[in-house]
Amino acid sequence: MVIQIIGVGHIGGSLAITLKENGFAKKIIGSDLDTDALDQALRRRIIDAAMPWEAGLEAADLCVLSVPVDAILHLLPKVLDKTDKQVVLDVGSTKGNILNLVDKHSKRGRFVATHPMAGTEYSGVEAAIPKLFDDKYTVLCEGERSDPDAREIVEALYASIPMKMVALDRKAHDLHTAYVSHISHISSFALALTVLEKEKDEERIFELASSGFGSTVRLAKSSPDMWIPIFRQNRDHLLDVLDEHINTLATFRTLLIKQKFDEFHQLIKEANRIRKILD
Repeated sequence: MVIQIIGVGHIGGSLAITLKENGFAKKIIGSDLDTDALDQALRRRIIDAAMPWEAGLEAADLCVLSVPVDAILHLLPKVLDKTDKQVVLDVGSTKGNILNLVDKHSKRGRFVATHPMAGTEYSGVEAAIPKLFDDKYTVLCEGERSDPDAREIVEALYASIPMKMVALDRKAHDLHTAYVSHISHISSFALALTVLEKEKDEERIFELASSGFGSTVRLAKSSPDMWIPIFRQNRDHLLDVLDEHINTLATFRTLLIKQKFDEFHQLIKEANRIRKILD
């Protein structure tokens, strides 16, 4: 199968590596506005050819949109306009606005909305790595709206990695990703800014930062070019969970002020229940 990747960055590049290594893709075509990224992807043999997206789509059996979610809104209708029998999938972190945009498109059936739940805090083709997606989950969003053959091809693609698949509608997807992914990034950005404001000695941060601090602020290294569009598109759900998070922090602050450490202890024990889910 000839696969076109539009957006040869961390996710798109890692997907290209995996699909070449496991044999699902016979050829990978890369399309990107960043010519340096394409050159690097060619040198690393992540892609086999670099083409403008229109030419790449014409030569491909399957097109993967791996660009920021605002760019997906701009690009997806144009790709579908030029789609014949190709399958088109996205890997965006929001789904509501994207699906609303193409609900009535005449080629809607060729599109399969997906969200592989994998990634690191790094961006760009230099961050493309093998095995990024192995044994992770991917969301197939409203797959019943896609043509059966398109859905089967996308399911076969993710099964080949292998990834576990879960089905959600657009509203449930955006709600749950706000809770488990998007709020984590905002919290990490906020903590990094707090520490940078309070601790002016950068050398001291480096010397004293433990693995706990490093893991907590790891996501603060993430690219704003990717995350601002996500926050913009998932604003309402994110505000809901952010309000709850702020309320919880305010509770912790009150307990500290009043020195109610027994209640603080109980809240930490309640938080420990997350082990049963994640361990």
